[in-house]
Amino acid sequence: MTKNKSLFPFILITSLFFLWGFAHNLDPILIPHLKKSFTLTTVQATLVDSAVFIAYFLMALPAGFIMKKYGYKTGIITGLLIFAFGSYLFIPAANMQQYVFFLVALFIIACGLTILETAANPYASSLGDPATSTQRLNFAQSFNGLATTLAPIIGGRIILTKGYTPAQLSVMTEQGRELALAAEASSVKMPYFILGSILVIIAILFAFTRLPRIQYHEGHTASKNIFHALKHRHLAWGVAAQFFYVGAQVCVFSLFILYATKSAGLTEVKAADYLGICGFAFLIGRFIGTFLMRYYSSTVLLTAYAVSNIVLCVIAIFGHGMVTVYTVIGICFFMSIMFPTIFALGIKELKADTEFGSSLIIMSIVGGAVLPRSFGYISDVTGNIQYGYIVPLICFAVVAFFGFKGHRVTVKPESLSVSAIL
Repeated sequence: MTKNKSLFPFILITSLFFLWGFAHNLDPILIPHLKKSFTLTTVQATLVDSAVFIAYFLMALPAGFIMKKYGYKTGIITGLLIFAFGSYLFIPAANMQQYVFFLVALFIIACGLTILETAANPYASSLGDPATSTQRLNFAQSFNGLATTLAPIIGGRIILTKGYTPAQLSVMTEQGRELALAAEASSVKMPYFILGSILVIIAILFAFTRLPRIQYHEGHTASKNIFHALKHRHLAWGVAAQFFYVGAQVCVFSLFILYATKSAGLTEVKAADYLGICGFAFLIGRFIGTFLMRYYSSTVLLTAYAVSNIVLCVIAIFGHGMVTVYTVIGICFFMSIMFPTIFALGIKELKADTEFGSSLIIMSIVGGAVLPRSFGYISDVTGNIQYGYIVPLICFAVVAFFGFKGHRVTVKPESLSVSAIL
């Protein structure tokens, strides 16, 4: 496979990282939006994350089977179309003004995202020299960071600025309140309609593009089942590390607006702007991390970044005013390389277990459904959302251990190559 033939497929694959990053980072806008619209507690509002990340747990294995039986191209197109269908469901959800309908739409979106991530992460990692797989995956994931920057800024201005304050709603008649909430709910229609339409166009592009196919060298032993993949010790640790990392990331990003309005007294729209800065820090961290991997091992950087975030979480818990906001921006910077680095290290040298290994790591994203609820519970019980940062602190400690020791491979290497054309 020549470099030129791999370039356009790599560009298309990289676009997927941006698209699912954009979808995920509209969720922090939806949480305060729906919390206010349906008068929810913090724990109830985190059901947005639960609906999304439970789908990863339920769909990861089917996604792996799709990839193994029908190939990455079919899996990617399927994921894009499911993603688009869920996006279009936001229109009837807004019309019906039912919180459950929004959760169903988000769940379907996440089913599509699960298939895309199960395919795109190992594909980007394997589309080139195995020696630079982690660096290549971090580069592709950098565009996820770009989406993390843009989505809150764009979404905040489209979705949040049309809202009504609780004081304004309290003085309205019942009919007036219903009309106000209906108008507020409708603000989600346009961004998700546009997103769904873009996804359909990307799916068509994939359908007419010839993609390289990942193959093993001759003589490999085919993977029998997912339990065989779990025999790889470093994969098992990778699954655990990704569970806690994603839980931490969702806590930080999804609850940032609620956190910043309490810890620093910002308005929701201003907090959304700072969330965009968090995304920019995340993006810059990815590019800097990818550059540093030329000189330092990915495991050393992963450990150092995780330890840095443990310290910053302590400040996020006990700090005051804008210091807390700047601290979270720092946390976002150091989170930047964690997902792709854990993923690449977790599936390293899995041979024919790669598809199942990828599915297991994607399943571990369910941490994003579980741990933010713990964050919300601590916040509600203590009456102080800053105490919720105890949860990310513990998560980063697990990631630090994986970077220090858990990543070590104990099996004989068998490299992947990219050859043939679908």
